[in-house]
Amino acid sequence: MAVCKSRSLMAFPSTHSQHPSTSCHNSHYAPLAQQETQPDKPIGYGAFGVVWSVTDPRNGKRVALKKMPNVFQSLTSSKRAYRELKMLCFFSHNNVLSALDIVHPGHIDFFQEIHIVSELMQSDLHKIIVSPQPLSSDHVKVFLYQILRGLKYLHSAGILHRDIKPGNLLVNGNCLLKICDFGLARLEEPHESAVMTQEVVTQYYRAPELLAGATNYGQAVDVWSVGCIFAELLSRNILFQAQSPVQQLNLIIDLLGTPSLDDLCRAGASEGATKYILQKGHKAPALASLYNLSNQATHEAVHLLCRMLVFDPVNFEPVCQSTFDDSYETNLYTISRVKESLYKFITDRHQNTIPLCINVASPSFRSFQSSGVAPQPEQQSSPQLCGPCQTLC
Repeated sequence: MAVCKSRSLMAFPSTHSQHPSTSCHNSHYAPLAQQETQPDKPIGYGAFGVVWSVTDPRNGKRVALKKMPNVFQSLTSSKRAYRELKMLCFFSHNNVLSALDIVHPGHIDFFQEIHIVSELMQSDLHKIIVSPQPLSSDHVKVFLYQILRGLKYLHSAGILHRDIKPGNLLVNGNCLLKICDFGLARLEEPHESAVMTQEVVTQYYRAPELLAGATNYGQAVDVWSVGCIFAELLSRNILFQAQSPVQQLNLIIDLLGTPSLDDLCRAGASEGATKYILQKGHKAPALASLYNLSNQATHEAVHLLCRMLVFDPVNFEPVCQSTFDDSYETNLYTISRVKESLYKFITDRHQNTIPLCINVASPSFRSFQSSGVAPQPEQQSSPQLCGPCQTLC
């Protein structure tokens, strides 16, 4: 079935090669002569579309063609599809899937589905994890690094993926990994009062704040998912494999211990979830069990897991909330101005507080006053570069 007439023909889902159209409106896309090609075939299915492996007739390259059917059935589905398409065209990162092209929809009266062309990836992390293929510690490090690199890019754009799982992490033959499937992705909500849907993220990788009914959340939900995947890469088993969201939450508490009331409040847990968790009685953390994931679960690996898998998102590694402001240097033209400005800075910090002062009468102060700075080490000659390799001599 022809799905693109303005740029010759792209078969979908035909399994035989076709003659490209000679009435191509864009002359710089030269039609290829008929040639033997690999058969077009489905390679993936999801809640929001199906993906086929096809041949791009403009250059003969194998590409992935995602079909998003019935886009305009509802306002929600149409807006979701539009958002995903805009994101795929916006992304430009090695570890995030992006759109190479979009198939022309033809006349608007018949515009009911979208076809997106993207790079063809041979596998995904789920298929690799369940395969008998051995995974070395280097494999785990390379995959985890790429996941976090791609996720940092998405978060820097203000985007929450909200469905990070092994099946949405595509991998090619060179172990290049790309985050895909942005059907549930959305911009992070800056206003804490805004209500966001809880029915996101595949259950096994769903953060505890979502399971506890939080209606406002941030990047931490994606980081939790990555922590679950990291553990799964080490053990080749799903870390929290439950039959229901309640059981999922219980398994998390079995590992992390019972969260405090403050933790639950900061996580945005609902009143019902808070009551359920606290009435179950206190459970101590069992984080030491993470060492049993595999012989690759080193101290460093477990430490990283413990930083990702936390009940209170505030307990993630701290980040600076604002950029450093150096505008105070603008008018520092003289030493006296520096002195005045520095003095004001220090004294302003002591407003409404008890200032910390030095007791000049103490013996320790006299000893401190008489001490000098540490002597500078003897100056050493700089290392010299030698030879064409420029190694240190």
